[in-house]
Amino acid sequence: MSRYLLELSFLGTGYHGWQIQDNAVTVQEKVEKALGELFREKIVVHSCSRTDAGVHARQFFCHFDAAYPFPTDRLPYALTTHLPPDIRPLSARIVPDGFHARYDCRGKEYRYVIDNSVIGDPFLLDRAWHYPFPLDEKELDQTAKVFLGTHDFAAFRAQGSHVKSTVRTMTRSDVERAGDRVIFTVAGDGFLYNMVRIMLGTLIAHQRKKLDREPADIFETGDRTLAGFTVPPQGLYLEKVFYDPFE
Repeated sequence: MSRYLLELSFLGTGYHGWQIQDNAVTVQEKVEKALGELFREKIVVHSCSRTDAGVHARQFFCHFDAAYPFPTDRLPYALTTHLPPDIRPLSARIVPDGFHARYDCRGKEYRYVIDNSVIGDPFLLDRAWHYPFPLDEKELDQTAKVFLGTHDFAAFRAQGSHVKSTVRTMTRSDVERAGDRVIFTVAGDGFLYNMVRIMLGTLIAHQRKKLDREPADIFETGDRTLAGFTVPPQGLYLEKVFYDPFE
């Protein structure tokens, strides 16, 4: 048995998120089916993260165990023929048996893309959120700095989600403009359910003066109702996944 670490990139538009579900097409389902056909055995993959329906990933990792010794330099190309074109394998490598794609992950970087044009760019359909109203990216960027550092992000997670700790450390939080695109980038050691989408919704709600409190004052409350709205999923990309260097 060997443990493989597979790097993927996928467009989430046609999928109900990563994790296998009953009566819904998911990315994990497609990947496991493709690997099973290639290795000719049942393959179960374990991911670095779970993505929601419609969310994309420029870099995504999963690991799996297989008895067949497939050359890792040939694995991505061979797997391509078994996958749909909106899921692409980028690289593969053998990792130690104790490695886990999720629990050995040291952090992630997400990027959210807003199409801030008045009419809307048809080439960004399902790849960005069309928001036609004025946005001041410099003010958004200044406000976004409130998320930097270690905080309890309980107020910035979807209601009904349960984890042992809601404390996370953010190392990057900025907003920039590239033409009609406004881009929110955030990196940290972990993220709660819908956290990035709520963070951005909070920034926009603050700029529109629709928050009852300043974003910095929301942390201590732990109250989801005081934060902003949840922006749609189609503009969100898992951009990078961080691991300690491999030997």
